[in-house]
Amino acid sequence: MTQTNPNWWREAIIYQVYPRSYLDTNGDGVGDLAGITEKLDYIASLGVDIVWLSPFFKSPMKDFGYDIADYCDVDPLFGTLADFDRLVARAHSLGLKIMIDQVMSHTADTHPWFVESRSSRENPKSDWYVWADPLPDGNPPNNWLSVFGGSAWQWDTRRKQYYMHNFLVSQPQLNFHNPEVQQAHLDAQRFWLERGVDGVRMDACVFHFHDRQLRSNPPALVRDTSTVTDVNPYGMQAHIYDKTQPENIAFLQRVRAQLNEFGAVSIGEVSSDDALEQMAEYTEGGDKLHMAYSFNLLTPVFTAAHIRKQVEEFNERVKDGWASWSVGNHDAIRVMTRWGGSNPTPALGKLVLAMQLSLKGTPCLYQGDELALVEADVPYELLQDPYGITFWPEFKGRDGCRTPMPWTGEAPNGGFTTGKPWLPVAEPHLAANVEQQDKDPQSMLNFQRRFIAWRRSMPQLTRGEIDFFDAPEPVLALRRHAEGMDSVLAAFNLSDREVSFDWPETAGASVLDTHGLQGDAKGGKVTLPPYGAWFGSVASR
Repeated sequence: MTQTNPNWWREAIIYQVYPRSYLDTNGDGVGDLAGITEKLDYIASLGVDIVWLSPFFKSPMKDFGYDIADYCDVDPLFGTLADFDRLVARAHSLGLKIMIDQVMSHTADTHPWFVESRSSRENPKSDWYVWADPLPDGNPPNNWLSVFGGSAWQWDTRRKQYYMHNFLVSQPQLNFHNPEVQQAHLDAQRFWLERGVDGVRMDACVFHFHDRQLRSNPPALVRDTSTVTDVNPYGMQAHIYDKTQPENIAFLQRVRAQLNEFGAVSIGEVSSDDALEQMAEYTEGGDKLHMAYSFNLLTPVFTAAHIRKQVEEFNERVKDGWASWSVGNHDAIRVMTRWGGSNPTPALGKLVLAMQLSLKGTPCLYQGDELALVEADVPYELLQDPYGITFWPEFKGRDGCRTPMPWTGEAPNGGFTTGKPWLPVAEPHLAANVEQQDKDPQSMLNFQRRFIAWRRSMPQLTRGEIDFFDAPEPVLALRRHAEGMDSVLAAFNLSDREVSFDWPETAGASVLDTHGLQGDAKGGKVTLPPYGAWFGSVASR
């Protein structure tokens, strides 16, 4: 994979780092940029290509960096701009690319833009945020809800108006209908691109624009449970006016044009009532996002039918767009627990990785999943996530997937920090530490390294087309094929029981290396043990 290939990002693998929890080098209990730099050799050893860094910008940290107070500086908690420059330089020397998290839809309420905007109705930035007068009875202008609970409107006594917030009250919504707001974000993006950043992940990119008429959302015909839990009333609305507005297309085209100047790439986070449709719309045509991912594989649903439906529907809706399939990130219960229950077997982690890396699209991996970490149990008194605190106990928030990385079983806190960690290091994670797995050839960590290296040698898996075969649940059976090459057949058993089924296309297939995953195909019949997989090669037809 080289830069001479304009579509190199389609063959790449993204690895997400949550900086607060990666490695703390100064003993304050919070991970930092220097810690990430120190572990770049480890990241490179995984065989990934792009390192996505969750926000490290100046912030009051009420939403742990997703509430930005200065788009063009590093929060002292994480280090300095010089630390960031060193990180980029070291990454590039290892052949890694750096992707930063752009949180454009909202800022922190301490951002100078908002401080000025709320000061009066006449100041130069008075229209930089979404302000609205109350209804005659004093209520908010419409029924829009916050993802984090309650109304999306907060009364402000300075302007005697409501301001909009899609998330925390302290995360006021920017008014993207104002061209100055768009330009300010493009200027901030250019600042980082000029420092050598290779790409951007666009947080909440469907939230940029709102309906100018402030029309109320109707009730949802089908409740959205992929983005929010069933205890959150946000899923009871059809979100057709508070996000996914048509004006966003032109803005994404401006973002893409700037990225093209630097040869940088983009990935968008899509959370909407019809996420596949939005992913298609935002990536088709080659003039908006390079790729997008949704929460559709970040749900508890773990069936072959569901996974097949997501990939097939996306491919049917767009021919030239591109998906990024993610099964774990900082917003979702860790995949080992979400799909494996309270006591998952390590074999599940290997099976899920092999399946994810066999789908058509750019895989996005989350730190710690290469160790098959389970969801951490964080007691209420130690919760940090305001989302979880609001909806506890039925929803415990996102802290369980954000606990620190366990680097060793010997040092306190798994080697993450010499101080008190901002979230506790989970006891089950200590036994799954990097140092221990590095020594074990059969570990999840070493399986991931081998499988990624093998995938890189298989063009069918990195850029080929995909077809699915009918197979009994819980088997996902597919074919990856590229012009002038043999086709790769693959079958994945998503369950903890053995499955056998007839698959005539496998007759005469050459068996490919499964790197320890068990499976057998003879005479057109495939047998897969619990969480087993089989790969074969057949001549293209």
